[in-house]
Amino acid sequence: MGKRVVLLVGTNKGVFYYTSDLERRLWNLHGPFLSGWEAYSLLGDSRHGHRIFAGTSHAAYGATIRVSDDFGETWTQIEHGPAYSKESGFSLNRIWQLIPGAEQDTYFAGAEEAGLFVSRDRGTTWVELDGLTKHPTRPGWFPGAGGMCLHTIIIHPENPRRMWVAMSAVGVFRTDDGGETWQTCNKGLARVPTGQPYEEIGYCIHKMAIDPHDPDTLYMQEHGGVFKTVDGGDNWFPIEDGLTLKGDDAPFGFPISVAPNGDLFLVPLESSEQRSMKGGRLLVYGMPKGSDRWEPIGDVLPEEKRHVSVLRDAMSVDSLDRYGLYFGTTSGEVFCSIDRGKTWDRLPGQLSRILSVKPWIVED
Repeated sequence: MGKRVVLLVGTNKGVFYYTSDLERRLWNLHGPFLSGWEAYSLLGDSRHGHRIFAGTSHAAYGATIRVSDDFGETWTQIEHGPAYSKESGFSLNRIWQLIPGAEQDTYFAGAEEAGLFVSRDRGTTWVELDGLTKHPTRPGWFPGAGGMCLHTIIIHPENPRRMWVAMSAVGVFRTDDGGETWQTCNKGLARVPTGQPYEEIGYCIHKMAIDPHDPDTLYMQEHGGVFKTVDGGDNWFPIEDGLTLKGDDAPFGFPISVAPNGDLFLVPLESSEQRSMKGGRLLVYGMPKGSDRWEPIGDVLPEEKRHVSVLRDAMSVDSLDRYGLYFGTTSGEVFCSIDRGKTWDRLPGQLSRILSVKPWIVED
């Protein structure tokens, strides 16, 4: 038996995946699967065979979760997937995040309109954790430009009853009782004016990640800057040294990723209004573990201009010792680095707008 790397890629026109050995130099492209469907979230899970979960949506057919047990050759739609009650008045527009729970048969899904769902039977049936959507501030929740999406779910690695979720343009919430009750965790962030009356919400979180060595430390790319907490979200402070010049606006971007050793990565964009690479340079920035300054670590295509963006779930890091860093662009290109972002390989194929990039280490 051996291991291989499977890189799951969700686009606005279906699902693809790449395969490679652990050297990650030669890649084979597979797909498309579920052609014509948006795939905002993907999860490769080896706890029960090799199963791929896809959070799919379609303008005519709505949002669904689909699963494949044969690497995309056939797919089954989950019959009792996430759904809001008619009494709630909420609509299910997209599945933005799918993650495994701490228990063997448990999975979580983040949705738009913002809500959190759980399955405790291997994804067969899903129920809403409505303690979140019954939070007293719920009447003041408003969407960001991409919708009111619950796009980040983080589970404390030692205490599965402690979780964080992040929503655009609402903020960060934390539970310490498995989802029954929630508290806001937005102190110190840059509030986005939305006209709602609740001071503790109205924060446009783009993406959040947890430190692999200290579960009280989390990192965030927010609409108004880049932030860090060292007390589980009770207080946030900016970590922007190296990203801005004197007089510049706050750094703007969507993804933030953390490597197994604690290295941080993000992709800055020109501004909230322009939302493309500064000067057309496809630059990735890194903050090595132990540093407090961001540095441009790799000009991915120095000979070419790329006026593109990288979306919030389109950048990720694998779990190997010599980790791989991956991202996909809105113009459908996928890149990989196995030397901490210093050099980059462009993976084969030109896809459509990339929404999600998720590495999966598979043991055959």
